[in-house]
Amino acid sequence: MKVSKGRFSGRSSRRCGSASNFGLVSSKILKRSIANCAGLLTKVRSVATNSQQNVNSGLEPLPTHTRSGRRLDNWRRLGQRLQDPEWRRYGYLLLFSKFVAIVVLALVAIPIVAHIVGSPVLAADPVIKANDIVNPINTLWTLLAAFLVFGMQAGFTMLEAGFSRSRETVNVLMECIVDTCLCGILFYAIGFAFMFSTGNGFIGGNWFFLQGAPATYGSTGVAFLAYWLFQFAFADTCSTITSGAMLGRTGFVGDLLYSTGVSGFIYPIIGHWVWGPDGFLVSMGSENNFLPFVGTGFRDFAGSAVIHTVGGIIALAGAIVLGPRLGRVFKRDGGGPMLPHDLTIAAIGGLILWFGWYGFNPGSTLSAMDFQGTARVAANTTLAACAGGLSAMFVGFPKTKKWDLSYTVNGFLAGLVSITCPCYWVNPTGSILIGAIGGAIVVWGIDLLEWLRIDDPIGAVPVHGFCGIWGTLALGFFATGEFGATGPFAPDNSAPVQGLLYGGGMQVLTAQFIGSAIVTLSAFSLGMALMAAVNLTGTLRVSQEGELEGIDVHEHGIPAYPEYVIQPTAAAQSSYESEGTKRKFGTE
Repeated sequence: MKVSKGRFSGRSSRRCGSASNFGLVSSKILKRSIANCAGLLTKVRSVATNSQQNVNSGLEPLPTHTRSGRRLDNWRRLGQRLQDPEWRRYGYLLLFSKFVAIVVLALVAIPIVAHIVGSPVLAADPVIKANDIVNPINTLWTLLAAFLVFGMQAGFTMLEAGFSRSRETVNVLMECIVDTCLCGILFYAIGFAFMFSTGNGFIGGNWFFLQGAPATYGSTGVAFLAYWLFQFAFADTCSTITSGAMLGRTGFVGDLLYSTGVSGFIYPIIGHWVWGPDGFLVSMGSENNFLPFVGTGFRDFAGSAVIHTVGGIIALAGAIVLGPRLGRVFKRDGGGPMLPHDLTIAAIGGLILWFGWYGFNPGSTLSAMDFQGTARVAANTTLAACAGGLSAMFVGFPKTKKWDLSYTVNGFLAGLVSITCPCYWVNPTGSILIGAIGGAIVVWGIDLLEWLRIDDPIGAVPVHGFCGIWGTLALGFFATGEFGATGPFAPDNSAPVQGLLYGGGMQVLTAQFIGSAIVTLSAFSLGMALMAAVNLTGTLRVSQEGELEGIDVHEHGIPAYPEYVIQPTAAAQSSYESEGTKRKFGTE
């Protein structure tokens, strides 16, 4: 039959060619499969023959009646097979085939099944906020600062104990420790609520016993309890400052009573005016708030006014109500200060306070993200302390013709107190000037109290009270106009603070003067009222017999140094006449 050539002839021929080619390929694959099976069968027979030969040769086969024996036998056979190149090629081919099957399953089969069956509904990816990252950093920074500030209590204890007489040492230690414990409970119950919760311009009204508190405090991004701990350490500082000017004659029960008033009420309420979310001094100068004509609010970065002025001025009130220690004769009357019993621990205590101030001032940024601001505050704190110590030493030298250690220690503390308010807004040169002026003020302040016949054994009033006032006012002079406010992520310099000496006029200085005057007068009036009320109970001052015996033995039953025989020194000896009996007093 003749096949005609037409439009389908080529396609038919191609189909036939394809079919024949397919048959040829299939034939080749079949032949190769038969050959592989034959080779595999040969290998199996060879292995069996070898096993029989091993038996015939006397080799004892591996025991297979146990699981471990069968496992060892399998591994042995595998090792023998892998020595043969054909077996290795077969193993590689088997592994490659399995790998290809897994890839095909993952890339083809699973997506197809998922598309047919339906894919699961996944939750939306979480939105990472900036606070989720910054909060832990700022919280840890605030906690570190709180630990440093709390460590200042060791410095205060050593400073006060060293500047006191040996007969008063146990009383100093006991008061500092118990004041800390009492302040912690009071600040937990009512103090923090009065100071930092919302309420009105004068006092807060929420978060008593820390109930109903949020996770973080305000916009700081700091965990609430971390912020509470930081502020508790500040409150404890204020209470300890107050006791410094009242050493040697305060009854222990009286100390508990006035410390309750200071830590639980006076300090938190005045602090709310300056640091509370709606305090009337912090909002001063704004529309519909206190003194809107001032045009700016009162500022106190780390507490020259809130902590040091309040603590120092209340200490002044306490010293006035108490009166001087028995046997204290002032310079106007031909006497002088009673000598400290251990300047070694006093100086070490002062240096511990200096170290703790790096939590006090830099920690008040509440932000580890404000790198420049934190570093500037730390540098300014250091330079002010250095200038204050040198200034007090040189100013005091003409008075005594001696290089006086007590002036120097109180001098660098005065520099630290002075820089506490303006430390964020001034430059290093300004901090040196502020600290130097503070060092001079403390020497002049000690002379003023001596002339007024006010007995302040450690200089708490000049260091904290007078220099706290100076530091608050110094912001109005030395603010450079470059820096605004710290923040949880970065500083906000959109509204910089500019003082008089840098072209800012009188606005900031006016606000600082008004705020400082209100804080100082309020602290003094409330302190006088508190001390007078405690004095009416008969517990503020220890009895005359107890003071003569020594307040350590009388109030606490033990001297600080029982193994030493304490002798009065001639320089510190004085006499006291009472009912015809002559008594002697010294540094006992």
